Amino acid sequence: MAQSLESIPNNVDLSSDRRLQRALEQWQPNFLSWWKEVGPDGFQAHQIYLRTAISVETDGWAHFDYVRMPEYRWGIFLEPKSDRKIRFGDNLGQPVWEEVPGEHRNALRRIIVTQADTEPASVEQQRLLGKTCPSMYDLRNIFQVNVEEGRHLWAMVYLLQRFFGRDGREEADELLARRSGTGDKPRILNTFNEPIDDWLSFFMFAMFTDRDGKFQLAALAQSGFDPLARTTRFMLTEEAHHLFVGESGVDRVVQRCGELMAAGKDPRKEHAVPLELIQKYINFWFSLSLDLFGGEVSSNAADFFAAGLKGRFREDTLEEHKAMGESYRLEVPDGGKLVEQEVPLRNAMNEVLRDEYVKDCQRAVDRWNKTLARAGNIGLTLSLPHRRFHRAVGPCAGYFFDLQGRLISEAEFKAHDAVWLPTAEDRAYVKSLMHPVIERGKVASWIAPPAKGINGMPTDYEYVKPPQA
Repeated sequence: MAQSLESIPNNVDLSSDRRLQRALEQWQPNFLSWWKEVGPDGFQAHQIYLRTAISVETDGWAHFDYVRMPEYRWGIFLEPKSDRKIRFGDNLGQPVWEEVPGEHRNALRRIIVTQADTEPASVEQQRLLGKTCPSMYDLRNIFQVNVEEGRHLWAMVYLLQRFFGRDGREEADELLARRSGTGDKPRILNTFNEPIDDWLSFFMFAMFTDRDGKFQLAALAQSGFDPLARTTRFMLTEEAHHLFVGESGVDRVVQRCGELMAAGKDPRKEHAVPLELIQKYINFWFSLSLDLFGGEVSSNAADFFAAGLKGRFREDTLEEHKAMGESYRLEVPDGGKLVEQEVPLRNAMNEVLRDEYVKDCQRAVDRWNKTLARAGNIGLTLSLPHRRFHRAVGPCAGYFFDLQGRLISEAEFKAHDAVWLPTAEDRAYVKSLMHPVIERGKVASWIAPPAKGINGMPTDYEYVKPPQA
């Protein structure tokens, strides 16, 4: 049975708006049907030790208890109102908007729908992974990510239904109608149509693709449309866990590989992931996630910044907030060579955000290399490919680059394709390692145990309980 709206924790006073209440009441059963149809397969009746937000207060956003996922309390939260002013662009210093300005209606709807579409997409991509979990700890973690993506969808649907009328209701329905990877109704962004049928891909997705989400949400948290800013600021508290799952998951795969190599053992013979294959997966998922920021030069990004809709990462910490009279230098392909191009800073806002993303990804790779060094003197490291490598969006799309960002021919790229990116054989090998390990305290052969448990619990805690008889 569907939950009543009163059972959904919120601080948006749902009961005071009868129209909105009716709209959400009509949408909610469809959401639950979608969840049961394409959500985590085979675990809907299990009791999962999950974190649930029950308020925006410090002691309320992280309440831990066992719950069946279809009964998770999908909350709608906005950070409390403040006397914020618009912090950037042409409207700098003006009061934030509590309602959608008519001239920005289409742009805001596009921004919200694009962000909202990523939330159910990732749940669909990860649907079958529970059946091949490397440990009970990891099983619980992927379900935590899944239900929070569902909550983020609720948060975006609230904005659509509250502020965009019939258009918003239609968009909310479409969010449940699209499906990741389908030919007729795929998800909006290509990365969210990629199959994720092994846990190494999942960890890379949570590390690189969810990290794009962190930076997009952080830019929207500066928005002059206050309900969007307050919503995305709260979402960031949960997004941090998704990044932890990805970064620490890859780190444990790296640790296992490094320990075997330091002991003189072949990771493949020990049913683990060899380092060169980890590097290929990094190359693939990092380059795929770079495309999510959009083209290096973008008039839309300039318009969003000028209007005060979408800021830079930590815009409030910067010294200058209009980005007028400044420029950004790019190297872009032109014929058979790279040429330097100088563009107005506002038109380079996607690239400015991508700069911060790359720095954050490099920090994580540095952590993995420290893990390798601790494992033993194996003399190998991991690295990020150049941001021009394997791009399908922006001026580098249609050209070919090596891992260092040097422009090369298509023939040269194809000659190295199997060295730089996962092959069908690579994916088949990784998939062959995916055997479920659900016994308490046990972990699969290809990954190291977690360093600590969830919410102070031991690593061998019973995070997932089977259905009650």
